[in-house]
This record gives sequence, structure tokens and C-alpha cells, in this order.
Amino acid sequence: MRLNRILLSTALVVVALVVQVTVLARLHLPGAVPDPLLLVVVGLALVHGHTNGAVIGFGAGLLADLAPPADHATGRYALVLSVIGYLVGLARPETGKLRSATVPMLVVVAAAVTSTLLYAGVGSLVGDTAARNVGLSSLVFTAALYDLLLAPFIVPLVMAMARRVQNDPLTADGPSTLGGSRSGRTGRLGSQRTGLRNRPLRRPSRVKGVKRL
Repeated sequence: MRLNRILLSTALVVVALVVQVTVLARLHLPGAVPDPLLLVVVGLALVHGHTNGAVIGFGAGLLADLAPPADHATGRYALVLSVIGYLVGLARPETGKLRSATVPMLVVVAAAVTSTLLYAGVGSLVGDTAARNVGLSSLVFTAALYDLLLAPFIVPLVMAMARRVQNDPLTADGPSTLGGSRSGRTGRLGSQRTGLRNRPLRRPSRVKGVKRL
């Protein structure tokens, strides 16, 4: 990943986590807590692909594991979001642009359901039974509902910012097109040198009345 992508992804993850912890978690809504961090990972994975999506998801989840008031095992949400980032990145079209707004919404619902089930499943492996006490079906339904309501305000914005950074000609991958590519300039210089070598040398013309030494 380029430095500008890392900086943008980090900033979006930090902002989403701060909003989630300081605002949404204190609303005490029934069921699950709205998860803008998941939506940021979804938006970035849809633009950058499955590999970068897994890396971004792992970093975002690890940051959420370490941020207070986290009360679960460190690495639990990092594992969940890395899997989500990888799977969502597989849905990225080859052109990098989605033809319909329906696809991101379906991806958000699938990501919310999958992340909730994975989080509860990993929790059961380490002895956390909080999901059973609250009700897993209620958590899955409310998580999908809240994330779907937040998705139109977060996912398109995240994707637009990620595409703008990715398509920046000053930071895009490959040779810069400003002022011509390096290969083009090298080719022109080579052709000029070849023309100079192939051009016959002109002998100096004699000046009448001057004896040639």
C-alpha cells in the first residue's frame, strides 16, 4: 500500500472508532451497537481489494481490541475484521467501480451478519457467553439493521475518498504521466542517438584559393 493510502485508511479508522466508542456506544440502543468501523473496512475493501482489505481489517480490529472500554480478548475483533475485509475485497469488480448501489448495501448486510456470528463464535471458543445471554438472533438482526441505516452515509463517502487517492496521478502506481513517461523520454533519446550515429559525416568543403595541408 502507498503511503497516502495508509494515511487515509488510518485516519478513517481512527475517526470511525472514536465515533463508535464515544457516541454510538453511549446511546444504549437495544441489541447490538452500530459499527461504523465495520463500514469503513467494507468501503476500503471494495476499492482496494481483498489483500489490502484484510490488512486494513486486521489493523482496525486490533485498534478496537486495544481501545477502552474493550472487555474482550485482544485479537478477537482483529480476526473478525480481517476475515470480513478479505471476503468483501473479493466482491470488488475488476474495473474498481460498482454499477449499482444495491451491491454495497447487500455487502453491508452480509458483513454485519457474518461479523456478528464470527465474533460470537470466537467468543464461545474463549469462554465468552455474553452473546448467548443477550440473544444471538437479536444481535444479528439489530447489527444488520443499524449498519444498513448508517451505510448510505459512510460507505459511499469512504469509497469516494479511497478512489480519489488511488487515482491521484501524483501518487498512482507506475510511471508518472506528467511531462511524459520515463520510458517515452528514454525511447526518444535513443532514437535521436541512433539517428546521429546513422547520419553520414560531412567532409569540410574546400575553400577555393586555400591550399589543403
